[in-house]
Amino acid sequence: MSLAPVLARIDADLENATQRLLELLRIPSISTDPAFDTACETAADWLVDQLRAIGAEAQKHQTPGKPIVMGSFTGYAHPDAPHILFYGHYDVQPADPLDLWYHDPFEPAVEQTAQGRVIRGRGSSDDKGQLMTFVEACRAWKNEHGQVPCKISFFFEGEEESGSPSLVPFMETHKEALKADVVLICDTGLFDDRVPAIVTMLRGMVSEEVVIRAADRDLHSGLYGGMARNPLHVLSEILATLHDGNGRVLLPGFYDGVRDIPPQLSAQWQSLNFSHQSFLGEVGLRLPAGETAYSPLEHIWARPTCEINGVCGGYTGEGFKTVLPSQASAKISCRLVEGQDPEKIRAALREHVCAHLPADCTVEFTSFGASPAVVMPSAAPQFEIARAALSAEWEQEAAFTGCGGSIPVAGHFQDIIGVSPMLIGFAKDNDQIHSPNEKYDLQSFHKGIRSWARIIEALSVDKRSRQMAKK
Repeated sequence: MSLAPVLARIDADLENATQRLLELLRIPSISTDPAFDTACETAADWLVDQLRAIGAEAQKHQTPGKPIVMGSFTGYAHPDAPHILFYGHYDVQPADPLDLWYHDPFEPAVEQTAQGRVIRGRGSSDDKGQLMTFVEACRAWKNEHGQVPCKISFFFEGEEESGSPSLVPFMETHKEALKADVVLICDTGLFDDRVPAIVTMLRGMVSEEVVIRAADRDLHSGLYGGMARNPLHVLSEILATLHDGNGRVLLPGFYDGVRDIPPQLSAQWQSLNFSHQSFLGEVGLRLPAGETAYSPLEHIWARPTCEINGVCGGYTGEGFKTVLPSQASAKISCRLVEGQDPEKIRAALREHVCAHLPADCTVEFTSFGASPAVVMPSAAPQFEIARAALSAEWEQEAAFTGCGGSIPVAGHFQDIIGVSPMLIGFAKDNDQIHSPNEKYDLQSFHKGIRSWARIIEALSVDKRSRQMAKK
């Protein structure tokens, strides 16, 4: 089964593929708002129909929340080739504020911009456009050769933007059906808007709210100031003890298990020529903060952090009110890397706060979830095979990168299915996901389809070659 005619078919069919994506984008499948439950059902049905149209068996599975779509090709060219499972999500974020959109967010359009043609509409980049790159690659293989080169399955959820409450129970119940040799996820992007990338590191997170209380009511600062404990003073002093002057986190045991990245990965990241001046300059800053001994990319992808996300206490309305507040609170999050235990980090944070709490004050903690970091085995053969296929399509060396954020489904595939996914995406930093005027470059859509066609072929050929070598 030759790749060249598949790529040619993708090029010839780009207009039709774009129209199909626009059709999906018109469905307002907002998972966070019950008013759009019917639209989520419609989007799931639409995907079932599309999978069936390209020859896959597909079904919509009801969950306590939004439906999950699963599908699979029953006929494929090489039974000894790997089983590939592709994950994506069809739900989208709310479109508010609507008055900031150039046009109706659910009336998508292809527009010409100074940077090239873009597909504008809610979900165009996150994640409908990315999801459809893989579907269209499979369509091209099927239409050109009558079958795909290996077993391919699809797994689309509808609650990613609302925390995926139904995902883990569904995966545990359907564990056997989800087993595969390779898992692919398309919910990431290009590095620096130009370099194809496979994300192999995702940071975990611990989120905690700390509330410190002193007096049983707000106090007049003229009567009690200097005599009574001020929870804002106490909280500020505690928050100031979280880091030293070099940006190092001072929680006991915080860095236990944390390792530096391997030298070869460090060299690859250095070759990306990341400019922290440009990165920070876009938000009006100049100088890197954080641990001084590490590079900017290591800061973003491979080092743990402890950040203060919000502080509240006292009078914050118009005018002035001279009070000592009875309580003050802070929201604190820690981004975690491989080797860190989220619950140990949470316990260390709580113990640190309690150790610095003066008499006459009490503290209350509220947890907002915890997840460990996820690290993929980039030394595994399929990762290098996919990287080579991406490099061939984009005509520049693809990179193994990290991600400063968290994509929980990647960890679920590792923990429940026992497979480390490859996260490959074609979004750009300026796609404005979750914001008004979200877009997806037409080039990203086109080359994304071609990239998946190459990866499918490369993975199929590799396993067949290894099987032949054993014989």
